[in-house]
Formats: sequence, structure tokens, C-alpha cells
Amino acid sequence: MAVWHLGPLPIRAYAIAIMIGIGIAWWILDRRYRAKGGPSDVTIDIAGWAVIFGIVGGRIYHVITDNQLYFGEGRNPIKALYIWEGGLGIWGAIALGGVGVLIGCHRAGLRLAPIADSLAPALLVAQAIGRLGNYFNQELFGRETTLPWGLQIDDAHLPSGYASGTLFHPTFLYEMIWCLLGALALVALEKKFTLVAGQAFAAYVMIYTAGRFWIENMRIDEAHHILGLRLNVWTAILVFVGGTIALFVLRRRARNNPHANDIWLSEDARERFEKKRAAEQNGLHKSEESEGDSTTDQEQSLEHSDEVEEGQSLSDIGDQPLPEARPDDTV
Repeated sequence: MAVWHLGPLPIRAYAIAIMIGIGIAWWILDRRYRAKGGPSDVTIDIAGWAVIFGIVGGRIYHVITDNQLYFGEGRNPIKALYIWEGGLGIWGAIALGGVGVLIGCHRAGLRLAPIADSLAPALLVAQAIGRLGNYFNQELFGRETTLPWGLQIDDAHLPSGYASGTLFHPTFLYEMIWCLLGALALVALEKKFTLVAGQAFAAYVMIYTAGRFWIENMRIDEAHHILGLRLNVWTAILVFVGGTIALFVLRRRARNNPHANDIWLSEDARERFEKKRAAEQNGLHKSEESEGDSTTDQEQSLEHSDEVEEGQSLSDIGDQPLPEARPDDTV
């Protein structure tokens, strides 16, 4: 079941998987970045930029490469905006999400490479969790299989030409396992070979695309083909080559440039950030003090008012005339 309803509000498994993946990825990013010496409280802002740009980029890539699903005779173009029904291209998400990270880093005066390295294994974990959404949507599965872990698809989602009850390779499960193992391998490689200054992110690109290459070749969903290969297979090959070249270039750069892995773009950027943070904290303290003073003034005003009322009551009692004595009251 891909959708649950909380009254009139639909709760979609695909969206839940993505949100959980984003939350865990941010937690990993924050811990790793602070361990590198990065300032606290900045990763949430950077993650915000990355998520917004990443979702937009992923959707744009999906709509462009699978435009036949939304445009043409009998299609509804407005469904291109129905992101909750599934359809995010990882290539577009990483590309435009990277732009979002760059914007967030630039605004804070931070260097991109340490953030990218901190994010690398977190992305693999997020991608693994996000693949659970494909299971609930019953999409992106592979060829027919007789293996015991084969996936049975509901007749409503069954591709044409296959009999009811046919089992398929759960390629999204394969990718989920690959990403989790890749995250562990990346952390180990990072420690063993001191992957810094963007090298860990380049290694992430290589690990992910290597898995995507063989997994993509198993899928049977509709896709564009070039020279007999699916478009995403060619994309995986080209991005893997790019990641390999980037790893060697960044490794040489790190040896020749001692500042390649610095957290800050410059010392001035660090000072501006610290001054801004100090000003924000002072403003917060002043606001709290002002609220405290206001509360104290109100309490003092109330106490003064009570004292005045009490004094007035005693005065009123003193001003009242004594009752006149009557003959009957004498003894």
C-alpha cells in the first residue's frame, strides 16, 4: 500500500521514505562536518539549500528523460508536478543539489570540499532509504526471475506481456544494499587513504555509478536507448569516468595545496561568520533580558498595585465614623 489517509490528508510512503532519508543524511553530515572542525549550526542551512535544489533538479531530470509519461496524446502535462507519485532522477538531484550546497557554503564563507566529503556517505544512506519508496510504488523492478527473493507485482502495476504472479528482480533492493555497503566501504577508504579536499565525494561518485551501471542493465521499465544501452547506463559510465578523473586531480591538488581542505574560504570569512554569530547571540540575549525586565516590571507593578489597594482599604476603615451610642446600649 503506497498511500494511507489521515482523514482527508494522504500520507504517501514514497514521500515518507524521502523525508526519513533526508533527516538521517543531515544527521550524518552534521556529525562528520563538526568532527572535521566545521562550525555548528550551519549544516541545517546548507542542507535546506541542497534539499530544495535537489528535489527540483531530480524532478526536472526525470521529466526531461521520461517526457513521454507526461506529454503527448492522452497524457496530462500537469502530472509533471506530481512529485509525490514518484519520479526523481538522481543525476539531476545531485547536480542541482550540489548548486544548492555551493550557495549555502558561499553564504557562510565555507569551503565546499569539506562539506562535500562529509556529505558523501550520508548521500549513499539517503539514497538507500529513498529506494524503499519504489517498493511501495511497485516501480523500477528488473527482469523476470525464479530466485526465491523475486518480487511479485500487483496486476494493476504488472507490465504488459507478463502473466499474473510473475516474479521480478527487486532492483531497488539491490541498489539499497549496494548503497549501504558502499557507505561503509567509503568510510573505510576515507580513513585508509586519507581522502580529503573533495576526494571522498569523488569516491562516492565512483561507488554509486559502478553499482548503478549493473543494476540499471537489469531494469525493464520504459527508457530511452542509445546504441543499445539505456540512457542511465551511459550516464553512469560518463559520471564514473568523471569521478575517477576528479579523484586523481583532487588527490594531486591536496598534496600541492596545504589549504585545499581548509574549512573556511579565508580568515576574513571566518571572522565575518564569528562576528555575525556573536551579534545574533547578543541580540538573542538582549531580547531575553528585555523580556525578563518586562516580566519583572509587570510583577513589581502588580505588587505595588496590591499594596496601594491594601493601604486604601485600611485608610477607608479608619475614615469611617464610629456608630453613635444609643440609650438601650448602656449597661
